[in-house]
Amino acid sequence: MADPCCEQLRLSEQSRAEARRRLLSIRGHVEGILRMLENEDIYCVDVLRQVKAVDGALRKVSNVILRSHLKDHVVSATQRGDADEIVDELMEILKYR
Repeated sequence: MADPCCEQLRLSEQSRAEARRRLLSIRGHVEGILRMLENEDIYCVDVLRQVKAVDGALRKVSNVILRSHLKDHVVSATQRGDADEIVDELMEILKYR
């Protein structure tokens, strides 16, 4: 198992602010999709477009956090001696991307 210090979310203030800003925007998009679904006249493709936009925005948040993880944990894994655990952890999470 990875070192407990490596299980912390360490984001720079800039990365944290960017992820937060994007997530707030995503929340607004999801609320918009919910409103669309309440409208019986809504065209399915319009809903799908909005869902795809949310998917892309979530991917960008993921990239912000992944970049931080690479810089803060992966780069120094060999020095800490937990490279195998870090690689296994990344391979596990990347299969969902």
